[in-house]
Amino acid sequence: MKEEDIRPEKIFNEYLRLAKQDAQYYFGDADRLSILCPACDGEGKYSFTKSDFDFRLCENCQTLFVSPRPPESCFVRYYQESESVRYWASTFYKQTADARREKLWRPKARMVHELVDRFATGRCRVIDIGGGYGIFAEEYQRISGSEVVIIEPGPELASACREKNLAVLEKFLEQIDRTDLPSGQKAFVSFELFEHLPDLRNFLQRLFELMSEGDLFIFTTLSGTGVDIQALWEDSKSVSPPHHLNFLNPKSVRLLLEKVGLTVLTIETPGQLDVDIMSNNREHIKDRFWRTFVHQASEKEKRTMQEFIAENGLSSHMLAVSRKP
Repeated sequence: MKEEDIRPEKIFNEYLRLAKQDAQYYFGDADRLSILCPACDGEGKYSFTKSDFDFRLCENCQTLFVSPRPPESCFVRYYQESESVRYWASTFYKQTADARREKLWRPKARMVHELVDRFATGRCRVIDIGGGYGIFAEEYQRISGSEVVIIEPGPELASACREKNLAVLEKFLEQIDRTDLPSGQKAFVSFELFEHLPDLRNFLQRLFELMSEGDLFIFTTLSGTGVDIQALWEDSKSVSPPHHLNFLNPKSVRLLLEKVGLTVLTIETPGQLDVDIMSNNREHIKDRFWRTFVHQASEKEKRTMQEFIAENGLSSHMLAVSRKP
């Protein structure tokens, strides 16, 4: 898989341009509050500023995070009204839907199905937090034969899910009650959501309250210690406020999950794109080793390196599985 397959450069760059405009409109005049590291409560040391958002690096657990940050109400408005979110929900999703179904969502559905079989103690209903356009739900239902419930606060995305006859709750997780959810054992899943959340601890505490004993939480997110983010740093397109605020890593995500009471079952970095992302942005690479490697390496050598990165916890694409004891 190549980055261009799922994030065509022209479309993705337009999305980033709109997001930069929205950052000023929705957050430019907002009061901001300094926070400690969302994973370990350590002091963050200033690293860089991007789109008027300051990023700090926790010297204890190496989490990269935005601080100070605007109040959660600003983000609620941003995700429900902004032009960049509307562009992502319409133009970006629709123009990449077929490729993302084949390259991303179908493999993710198989992965989740295997993880549920591996870790669940009984038959599970899947709850997709931030289900977007509903492609994962469609693919998982096809594989499992079991209905997926989608939690999606975005009006346009929630509407798209309803048009596909998918079960959708048009709310943020923090607004969900237990009575909204089906009975029985559940596997809550989220994909590339963690990096967006203005209050990670509040999200996880609310999720913990909604979970029953034995329920799973399976999610993917960006790791700030992944090689492409480390090599590109402030020039990484993944480091893109206001939508990406938190960059945990295999060490710090374990600390955070355990802190709220979840039992960590596995943390992996099954990424496929780190080397390709660096190759596509080689002019911004800070490290001489990686700059030389992407310039000189053959396609076979790049594939071998990518496999090594994924297997050794070094990819920026991170998977975590936990259970409520």
